[in-house]
Amino acid sequence: MNGLWRPRVLGAWRVPAQGPVILAGNHAHNVDGPMLIGTSPRPLHFLVKKEAFVGPLDPFLRAIGQIEVDRTGADRAAITNALKVLENGGVLGIFPEGTRGTGGDFAQLRAGLAYFAVRSGAPVVPVAVLGSARKGRLVPQLPPLRSRIDVVYGEPFTAVTEGGRRTRAAMDAATSYIQERLTAHMAEARRATGR
Repeated sequence: MNGLWRPRVLGAWRVPAQGPVILAGNHAHNVDGPMLIGTSPRPLHFLVKKEAFVGPLDPFLRAIGQIEVDRTGADRAAITNALKVLENGGVLGIFPEGTRGTGGDFAQLRAGLAYFAVRSGAPVVPVAVLGSARKGRLVPQLPPLRSRIDVVYGEPFTAVTEGGRRTRAAMDAATSYIQERLTAHMAEARRATGR
């Protein structure tokens, strides 16, 4: 990432140095995942769509601990593997919008993040990747080479439901709370970076 772009990482000290953590990032471009993996202060295990596990990328993604997920339904194997990462004190990366959003601003959150946060009790660290959606002149599918991309980590928080319940209403409330926190972090990250 440092060779292709000029990432500026702000607030990485907010990521707990040990124990289970969920990094919840916005997703505006394909480079957002690799950017977070490459700049994270701890090894990061992302839920990655199964379509990415093709050709030479397949063994590479598996070797660096990424988790294949089938987005067409509830992928029990992916859920189990993600929970194991947290049970073992690792860092799980999630794009809670499920796919690249038009603005990458947490506008369409899915319930998956709330499920992992409530089930594991792990703190959620919001992280904003800003500047990756710009198109380059030489390679329009990528941000301009050597351009600055900001990665801004926010304050960790927990999404514990009342009494630890996992009812539909409790998950909906946790999802709403998480969305508020992520949206507030995105606004703060834009202010801090001037983007």
